[in-house]
Amino acid sequence: MYLKTVQGLLIPFLGTTLGAACVLFMKNKLNAKLQRALTGFAAGVMVAASIWSLIIPAMDQSAHLGKLAFLPAFIGFWIGILFLLLLDRIIPHMHLDHSQEGPKSRLAKTTMLVLAVTLHNLPEGMAVGVVYAGFMTGNAGITATGALALSLGIAIQNFPEGAIISMPLKAEGMKKGKAFLYGTLSGAVEPIGALLTILAAQYVVPLLPFLLSFAAGGMMYVVVEELVPEMAEGEHSNIGTIMFALGFTVMMALDVALG
Repeated sequence: MYLKTVQGLLIPFLGTTLGAACVLFMKNKLNAKLQRALTGFAAGVMVAASIWSLIIPAMDQSAHLGKLAFLPAFIGFWIGILFLLLLDRIIPHMHLDHSQEGPKSRLAKTTMLVLAVTLHNLPEGMAVGVVYAGFMTGNAGITATGALALSLGIAIQNFPEGAIISMPLKAEGMKKGKAFLYGTLSGAVEPIGALLTILAAQYVVPLLPFLLSFAAGGMMYVVVEELVPEMAEGEHSNIGTIMFALGFTVMMALDVALG
């Protein structure tokens, strides 16, 4: 169980690292079609995970409330949405437009991008931590497969995030190795946040219905605010749509059939 948990915590970080490593091998930016496909697949996985790995277990944990079993999930979901909305107002948005900026302006915005992605990764790390805390207690209706699928979905989303940090840094004159390091470090907050959440499991478990749905709300905000616009951007947006459907059904099958 502990080995599975460690692996689950490190998988999202691996996704960021692999994305940042693109700067070591690619001369140009990440292929647009590939990015839309990855983003769409990750969005589908995260939506399905929000339902089957987070919201449904949250309601199952609140079954003793009878007809009000939805209430903790309802409250937690909205807190998650509002928390991410607050983050988006406090920190700069992840998307950049370099078309009409000078070198200093681009470098400053790229630096802010590193901060933005890093802070956006914190709720995702907490989501993984909450799920694995529930899995380790054995009383939250969360399976190892469901927790692993959630980690994989976030890792896939993190791949383009790592790339969009390291590549602009290289474009501004930073050495490949240092750009890779910055991209990798932006994802380090995820396993740290997840580990701290698990260490606080004795306080987390009684609040699991709220925290699971909080994680679902945060993930759904990321999907609607960031992933869906990215997967639908430009021509051939149907690639993102098809991959969204694929990610959703794969996650659904894993969670239900193997859970």
